[in-house]
Amino acid sequence: MEGVDYFEHDADIGVIGCGSSIGQAFERAAAAMFAVMTDLATVQRSVQVAFYFEEADLELALVIWLNRLLAEARARGLIFGHFQLRRDGDNWHGTAWGEPWRSDLEHGVEVKGATLTMLSVREREGQWEARCIVDV
Repeated sequence: MEGVDYFEHDADIGVIGCGSSIGQAFERAAAAMFAVMTDLATVQRSVQVAFYFEEADLELALVIWLNRLLAEARARGLIFGHFQLRRDGDNWHGTAWGEPWRSDLEHGVEVKGATLTMLSVREREGQWEARCIVDV
């Protein structure tokens, strides 16, 4: 997947999302996180979930975004495979598309949550990078 990467960590998994905007980097970090759990190419867009949160700190916004996605997916019995995030100052408007877990979906490693460990959101030469450790 374009703009998605991983980095080594002893017990957990480091996810990285890169993009031309902060929203795109966060979307790709979400894709990296959910790709640990299943093959995103097989996830259908049959359910849409939208939500809002407020956060001024970019790094904390990344953790909130990722954990909110996990919480919404768990509460609804869904797996997400497609993401959109729009930032308006301190206000963030997120949407995720996915479907209920089905038996023929690949079940990879369960992600329990995004952490503050090695958390980083930065812009360099017009490209945004969002990274953190996810607890598996």
